[in-house]
Amino acid sequence: MRTLLRVLFRTNAIDDRVRGILVANLYTKPGALTLGAANGVIAALIAASYSDIALIFHTAVLLSAIGILRVAMALALPRLVHRDTAWLERLYQLGAFSFCLVLGILGGMTIQFGLPGPAQMLIVCYAIGYASGMSSRNAGRPAIAIWGMVLAFAPICWALIMQPDLASQALAVAIVIAFLGMVTIAIQIFRTLRDSVSAAETSARLAEKMQVLARTDAVTGLLNRAGLNHFLVEHLASWRASSNVALFWLDLDKFKEVNDALGHQTGDRVLVEVAQRLRSQCKVDSVIGRFGGDEFVMACAVRDRREAETIALMLLGEISRPLRVDESRLEVACSMGIAIYPHDGQDVETLMQGADLALYHAKVNGRNQASFFDPFMTRDLVRRREIEAELRVALQRDELSIFFQPIVDLNTGRIRAFEALVRWFHPEKGELRPDEFIPVAEETGAIITLGNWITAQAARAAAQWPEDVTVAVNLSPLQIKAPGAALGILNALREARLPPHRLELEITETVLLDNSKQTDDFMAELSAAGVRFALDDFGTGYSSLGYINKYPFGKIKVDRSFVSGVNAGKKSEAIIRAVSEMASTLDMQIVAEGLETADQVNAVRDAGCTLGQGYYFSRAVPDYLAGMLLAQEREKFGLQQAAG
Repeated sequence: MRTLLRVLFRTNAIDDRVRGILVANLYTKPGALTLGAANGVIAALIAASYSDIALIFHTAVLLSAIGILRVAMALALPRLVHRDTAWLERLYQLGAFSFCLVLGILGGMTIQFGLPGPAQMLIVCYAIGYASGMSSRNAGRPAIAIWGMVLAFAPICWALIMQPDLASQALAVAIVIAFLGMVTIAIQIFRTLRDSVSAAETSARLAEKMQVLARTDAVTGLLNRAGLNHFLVEHLASWRASSNVALFWLDLDKFKEVNDALGHQTGDRVLVEVAQRLRSQCKVDSVIGRFGGDEFVMACAVRDRREAETIALMLLGEISRPLRVDESRLEVACSMGIAIYPHDGQDVETLMQGADLALYHAKVNGRNQASFFDPFMTRDLVRRREIEAELRVALQRDELSIFFQPIVDLNTGRIRAFEALVRWFHPEKGELRPDEFIPVAEETGAIITLGNWITAQAARAAAQWPEDVTVAVNLSPLQIKAPGAALGILNALREARLPPHRLELEITETVLLDNSKQTDDFMAELSAAGVRFALDDFGTGYSSLGYINKYPFGKIKVDRSFVSGVNAGKKSEAIIRAVSEMASTLDMQIVAEGLETADQVNAVRDAGCTLGQGYYFSRAVPDYLAGMLLAQEREKFGLQQAAG
């Protein structure tokens, strides 16, 4: 009895979502409800035809009207009321209780007014069958099932008890017993349904939570790659109808160095800060995700390319602002590639490829900048991929050669050194320029193997030259940071039997910008062994005098733009003169690059340069021609000395 009361008066004490599903189940399969109502209408009208009593006829008509109305409600209410569970349940209760009550009253009237036996049996059997069937169908809301049976059975049982014969009274008791049995069944079905639905809902919530976790980046809280792909596909469909879509692919420059120097925990905090800055600058409808590592992707609707450019500059400025982690002040730059729908692609995959290519070009062109996708990038990438694959084969097939360009003493005209320059003579494509394959080698890491090979070949050639002639080799930043880089160079010198002081390594300012301990150790170890260093392309970067003071440079190479570039003139001559005076004080040599005419040679010599290099003296030549140049020079100066 206590369970029955709880069911009758506390059926709302269940989870709202479970209750919603159980209520929705009441409106499923309206065909069964239609069939039951049709049977009731037919039974009522047939029973009424056995009597001339107007009340019975009116009651039968009322039952028919309620039945028809219930069918209409079952079909229309779920669409009209939508997801208002409380209203759906109340309206269903009203229809069910009205039908059961009128049905029970009609059954009691057929007994009370003494209608013929077939008429009584028709209505009573239908009432008992309908209420019992309803108790199972509506077990998801047991209050409806139980109260429906009470309203249908009570008038019939009362009419039977009021009859003088024992059989009628026994039937009333049987109906009550059947009622109790049906209540037990309804409650059991309800519990089973409730537990099943609740378990299914729990599983669904858990699956939804797991799906959210699977699509969320654990470090930043942004979408991860899987979540990003999912949301981009969904959002692109909604954006297409209204505007263009800009896809921004961001990559933090030199983030690996933050991890290596300060640890991954600090690196994660930097990523979190970058994610917050992206959120603060993005548009309301933007989709943001961490694609992986130090790469982020953002997509949003834009009016045109100009708005996309404005957003890109805003993002670059925001991310580049210095940030503080504990006591460390960090500056994290960013490279960005941008692709715009529908101009650069009709689907997410194509847009991602375009933005990735644009990002690649932003890195190649110097980093810390944004680049828009252009179709030529695809052709350029194919070209680079070909070079990457063929370069590795070229090293094995000896397709690469070392050429040497002389560096001449501007006062005496004698060759003091040769700069080693790599040349690639492809068997099918002919000669490939260094600016085509050197950047590819640096991007792929092949520059380490290539650089070591150049150093070894240059050392072997220089070992055949007079002892006062040195060889200069350019170094890539990747070479310097490679494990055992200094040892590899010393081993190459040892194998070639070239004294360390005859090797000069040329380093650009970009190598020194990072203030890397690896660079410091590399230069210190080789300098201690006797290897010399030259600061290359001086004047094209920051031209910091701090580098000259900190590192063991014995030579400064003034960039060709000061000699033969479009800006060459009085200002550049004054700069060369100032640098030369400083170098003279520090006992350093100054090399002027790009000399092509006698006037340029005279100008840089008058400005204080001690050495010169350029086409005026000679182009880069193979090793055997370098040897011939030295031999001719020795013969020439030998004759001059003999004549003197």
